[in-house]
Amino acid sequence: MNDVAKTFRALIESADRKFIRVRDVPLHGRVPHHYFHKVFKAYTKLWKFQQENRSKLVESGLQRWEIGEIASRIGQLYYGQYMRTSETRFLLEAYVFYEAILSRGYFEGGKGSLKDLSLRYKELRFYARFLVVALILNLSEMVKLLVDRFKSLVDVSKATFKETNLKEWKLMVQEIVRFLRADAAVVYTRTLRYCATFDSHSASLPYVARFHAKRILKLQDALLTSYHRHEVKFTELTLDTFRMLQCLEWEPSGSFFKVRTTELKDTGILNDQSAASGFIDINLAADMIDPTLAPNPRKAVLYHPSVTNLISVMATMCEELPQDRILLIYISASGNDSKYATHMDTSGVSRAPANLKQRESPRHGAPTMDNGDSDDFSRSSLWLGLKGSGGSNNLHPTDIIPFTRKPLFLIIDSDNSHAFKVMYGLERGETAAMLLSPQRWSAFRSPSAVDLASNGSQFTFFLTAPLQAFCQLVGFSTSDTDKAISKAEAVLSEVISDWEVRLCTSTTVDLVWAQVLSDPFLRRLILRFIFCRSVLSFICPPEDSDQYMPHCLPPLPEFVSPNSEVTKSSVLRLAKSLGVVDSLRFDGSLHQTEI
Repeated sequence: MNDVAKTFRALIESADRKFIRVRDVPLHGRVPHHYFHKVFKAYTKLWKFQQENRSKLVESGLQRWEIGEIASRIGQLYYGQYMRTSETRFLLEAYVFYEAILSRGYFEGGKGSLKDLSLRYKELRFYARFLVVALILNLSEMVKLLVDRFKSLVDVSKATFKETNLKEWKLMVQEIVRFLRADAAVVYTRTLRYCATFDSHSASLPYVARFHAKRILKLQDALLTSYHRHEVKFTELTLDTFRMLQCLEWEPSGSFFKVRTTELKDTGILNDQSAASGFIDINLAADMIDPTLAPNPRKAVLYHPSVTNLISVMATMCEELPQDRILLIYISASGNDSKYATHMDTSGVSRAPANLKQRESPRHGAPTMDNGDSDDFSRSSLWLGLKGSGGSNNLHPTDIIPFTRKPLFLIIDSDNSHAFKVMYGLERGETAAMLLSPQRWSAFRSPSAVDLASNGSQFTFFLTAPLQAFCQLVGFSTSDTDKAISKAEAVLSEVISDWEVRLCTSTTVDLVWAQVLSDPFLRRLILRFIFCRSVLSFICPPEDSDQYMPHCLPPLPEFVSPNSEVTKSSVLRLAKSLGVVDSLRFDGSLHQTEI
């Protein structure tokens, strides 16, 4: 082996040791910066060395898949950094390397060659990772191409390695097909990310800019987790956390977010770049950052965590939270099915046990429990475990109370969400802002809209894509109706802007809400919650409305309540713009109101 080859192998071994050390570091919590500095420095050195000595390395036996593996690990490192920091530039860097691997066919062998199984696994893992990156970047054409390639590769692998169990990969193909079917059923007219062009309303902007509470809190960190049986997911990203992840990020403006994608031929086949030199600009995405935007809130995305793991991450994030910041905790999970928890009626909907008697606390009428029933109430929990796995996997409202020593913005999306009302008034120093989903969903016009196993959570959908959620709920098809949707988008924008002005000029907004209204992400979630609640007030059965309605604590002002003329007329106006007034239960007097 010549000196160049020896140096190359030594660089690979050094970089791989650092990669393994960093790969196992948790994605949440602060980690010493030098950990990542060292591994990126090692791979940068390795990558440049193979570029500068490519011909000599090929002569000594360098295989194309080895270059692909190095590029794949660099992409994996960048994606890991994106998940730790939520900085979009790292996601773009990952895309650059993955796209180069695909376009240059680094994992593809010559014609007629039979690659060994370990190499095939490397290629399959590459496709799975690239798919996640392309999904988060919303590159639909690339996602379609990758899915086709991924499915084909799994089929070929089944035929080539007949004695090998590829069940895990076949299941992954089914997952991505199901994920895309659920997401493709919705026509997004705009990004889920916060877009300054659409989400900053010109009419309300001056009022938002002048608004100032005694205390201002900014969103810095978010914990996102989902645990449902048979939920829509791909790898460890569920449809609900996928939507929330994007909802809590900025959409870069102008040309900054135009990712360099490979041109496709008319046949949809990538241009052949197998003869390319292997050069990939390791700093390409550095020029793709929008300097006008604030940093994205950092997010910890947990897939099917244990209760102890979830609590541990909460503790870490709260410990690191500065005084002028707030932590968002989003939990989407089913209510506990144990004998102590909520009971299911014949429609599959949770109801609180009869022996849980609520009383009104002196503070805003928030529900608390009599002493004799507090233990029973604490057993009304969320279910973060396999069926029959025991109480250790039940997340109780009281588990979160210790973390209210720091400001929390809590979103509970569950058929047992209302059990968390007990937290109100029991905080340890900071009153949590809580958005609680309905316990039941009315399938008034579109039964498929409330099928969580097929479409994700309807409440989360309202918080992340309100117009699409409204259309889905009332059975309005968003396909081939660009003009109607554009008109409805304009109406909803005016409605949201009006509510924004009212909130920012009101003297009756509770301090808990007032101190977060200046934050664009949290303000948008609050306004979308108001919209969701207002819409459901016209759909849910009036005789049992409490279970069909979302709740917030502390209460928001009366002028944005479902019963106010302001919200009623706004929903009617939107329904008229789409011609779906008959899908809502408007009373006669309001129906005749001129908007």
